[in-house]
Amino acid sequence: IHAGKTVPIVKGGESTRMEEDEFYAIETFGSTGRGLVHDDMDCSHYMKNFELPFVPLRLQSSKQLLGTINKNFGTLAFCKRWLDRAGASKYQMALKDLCDKGIVEAYPPLCDIKG
Repeated sequence: IHAGKTVPIVKGGESTRMEEDEFYAIETFGSTGRGLVHDDMDCSHYMKNFELPFVPLRLQSSKQLLGTINKNFGTLAFCKRWLDRAGASKYQMALKDLCDKGIVEAYPPLCDIKG
């Protein structure tokens, strides 16, 4: 997920080609067709960065949240409400800490125009 070849949403991106026996996840995106996107609104989707070497955590809440993420989601992306369902509570500061350290990647919504 979110690795390897990409299919850009705008012209002039990478010139890589799809090959036989490769798999792609295509995420639909409604657009005005202007070809300009930006991050907008509060972020609700996240995914653990598995390429990062070990990073020591000082906050106990961050350690607990990382354990919850590892146990329940592994390599899959997740959203905040799934953390709630997994039993996590009061995790905003811990989630920010994990994102700041690069352990978890935030994937905010992409918008092309306001509204």
